[in-house]
Amino acid sequence: MIDRKTVFEIHRLKNVEYSERQIARELRLGRDTVKKYLENPEGAVAPKKPKVSKLDAYCEMTDSLLKEYPFIQAPVVLQRLQENGFDGQITIVRDYLRKRREKVLKNRQVFIRFESAPGRQMQVDWGHFDALSYGATKRKLYALAVIESYSRMLYVQFTHSQRQEVLHQALLNAFRFFGTSPEEIVVDNMLTAVTERWGRLIRFNDAFLDFLRPFKITPVACNIRSPQEKGKIERSIQYIRRNFWPARTFADLMDVQNQVNQWRDTVANVRIHQTTGEKPQDRFAKIIPRPLPEGLPDCREAETVLVHKDFAVIFGIDKS
Repeated sequence: MIDRKTVFEIHRLKNVEYSERQIARELRLGRDTVKKYLENPEGAVAPKKPKVSKLDAYCEMTDSLLKEYPFIQAPVVLQRLQENGFDGQITIVRDYLRKRREKVLKNRQVFIRFESAPGRQMQVDWGHFDALSYGATKRKLYALAVIESYSRMLYVQFTHSQRQEVLHQALLNAFRFFGTSPEEIVVDNMLTAVTERWGRLIRFNDAFLDFLRPFKITPVACNIRSPQEKGKIERSIQYIRRNFWPARTFADLMDVQNQVNQWRDTVANVRIHQTTGEKPQDRFAKIIPRPLPEGLPDCREAETVLVHKDFAVIFGIDKS
């Protein structure tokens, strides 16, 4: 590309009857360049046809996978595409995923970080962690994570169920672990906490309210599809998945709980937290605890079962 002054000189010399050879020699240009700018002073070239990619026919499928699994990696996407006839290389899949994620980050809504006063709030959520094998039987495994919002002090309890009584017992164990209860507890829209929503009107589960009443805790339900409203517990569950869960084996539920308790006390609550810059246990020490009420509720599970003629009963069936 040459400057506009040179283009002007090409045409001026042509107007005074210089040949293309003479113009090229005078301006020290190639003859093809002189000819091009005589024919088209703007120097425009024909637009290139867009390059066809083998991935073009699979963009919709790839976007669907990204929407359902935001952190899915290129090798996994490649496998799914190959199952549907894709014969391209992983390089173009990686490039496409990178560009799509950059676009999402660019357009992502920004939220203001909210920090709670010491002891005011705890956030609660369930995470699903595959299953445990008992002989030929497998039982689903869940973790209830509870975080004190100011300190980031973490409590985790693994269970085989998300039933009402299990939720209550796990929360009670958490309050005992912390030695205090919060003024408010943030939950998502689990049925054991929220039974109905109508816009901003929320109907909380009656049993959940009965459990919270002696502790004088106010429940707060997040808006639907608003995980940022309980971002501290969302990140805590991700932390459990990435830092505690990998490369471990477990004998049974008690073994899982013993291992997570050790990890909680020797890793999670004594690390320097990235956001606060302090150890959760040190920050938690600044909290003035709210005494737990006398006569704590009995949250033990009760079940009515069929007694057979030989007085045998079947228990331990996963009904979650």
